[in-house]
Amino acid sequence: MAKSKTAFVCGECGAEFPRWQGQCSECKEWNTLSEIRLAPAASSGRNARFSGYAGALENKVQTLNEIAMTEIPRIDSGFRELDRVLGGGLVPGSAILIGGNPGAGKSTLLLQVMCGLAGRMKTLYVTGEESLQQVAMRAQRLGLPRDQLRMLSETSVEQICQVARQEQPAVMVIDSIQVMHVADVQSAPGSVSQVREAAAQLTRFAKQQGVVILMVGHVTKDGTLAGPKVLEHCIDCSVLLDGAADSRFRTLRSHKNRFGAVNELGVFAMTETGMKEVSNPSAIFLSRGEEQTTGSVVMVIWEGTRPLLVELQALVDYSQLANPRRVTVGLEHNRLALLLAVLHRHGGMQMADQDVFVNVVGGVRVEDTSADLALLLALVSSFRDKALPKELVVFGEVGLSGEIRPVPSGQERLMEAAKHGFTRAIVPWANRPKQAPEGMEVIAVKKLEEALEAL
Repeated sequence: MAKSKTAFVCGECGAEFPRWQGQCSECKEWNTLSEIRLAPAASSGRNARFSGYAGALENKVQTLNEIAMTEIPRIDSGFRELDRVLGGGLVPGSAILIGGNPGAGKSTLLLQVMCGLAGRMKTLYVTGEESLQQVAMRAQRLGLPRDQLRMLSETSVEQICQVARQEQPAVMVIDSIQVMHVADVQSAPGSVSQVREAAAQLTRFAKQQGVVILMVGHVTKDGTLAGPKVLEHCIDCSVLLDGAADSRFRTLRSHKNRFGAVNELGVFAMTETGMKEVSNPSAIFLSRGEEQTTGSVVMVIWEGTRPLLVELQALVDYSQLANPRRVTVGLEHNRLALLLAVLHRHGGMQMADQDVFVNVVGGVRVEDTSADLALLLALVSSFRDKALPKELVVFGEVGLSGEIRPVPSGQERLMEAAKHGFTRAIVPWANRPKQAPEGMEVIAVKKLEEALEAL
């Protein structure tokens, strides 16, 4: 019998080491290495290879033009927002990881999807955290059809694969990957070695049988998937379901996708009957009052493959502290510090003695640099105590020398703003349209000074 080998894997970055050490030399984190058991050398061979979409892989070298190009089939999940995030639907033979905070709605969304698919194809819902009675009670409360969805309560990966070979489902849910265990691994369920081996075996099974496997993943205290780098190397798609505790809206964002765009955003609303799609996300993020308020401006960001209108609020107030506070919700903190320096140098406004608070309405996290110009104008509005026009929309990236840089898909952003009734726009000079949307005045600027003068 071949001797099994061990390795030590960092839970933060996924780097492997032959022996334990206190600090990971790749990400510089301390006490993040965990021991895992590697597969014995005797098991590597033809049995370790898996079949793809067109059949078993062969040890044959081919050029790109010799490879048969076949259209990848897609399975409609029944939710357009979910299909958008996944790149057009569920791909047979793919492994998808859905993560989120407790109570975000991961199990509710997947139960709705599986109950809808059960009427069209074979499905299997594997639950390891809840009993079958609990899942049935949730389905009854949500008013879902319960006569065709096949259920299994099991935590052993070997048993799950054996039952799945008999049932032969087209779509299978694993809820959740952290409670699954593999018999050959001696560590406890939820450890890095168990999660890694369980995800790897389920992914191989998905490729071999051509079944879609949806795995539910837990998140850590900082909001990231538990063991993210360990799992990301195994799976095909990773999405995160997020939402504030006091909000009924949930955002679904893709972080890795081999079959579609990354950072695609889908919006859902949690209701008494389960998760409902939000077909027009811009409308829920623009629920502003009738009165004009200082420090508020609407920006157009680009999420995946579509524009999204979001309201940005800023509050600038005199600080009684030696070190004024800089608080951001939904934006990167370092980006705010950078833009405050640009505003001081090229806009002539000193805010070193002011507390600055920035908030993106609706709980959306903005990573698009097109929010730079909108953030600066919101800061100026609050600092000067002058409200910006409600019909104004702003987007553009700001450079360190005060120049307004262009952003992708400028025409599509303007069309989205015009569709929601905005009549004025401040955009980068390079994004000025050849023909402005009907009823909209477009002001193109090259420098930060020009944008401040345009107000």
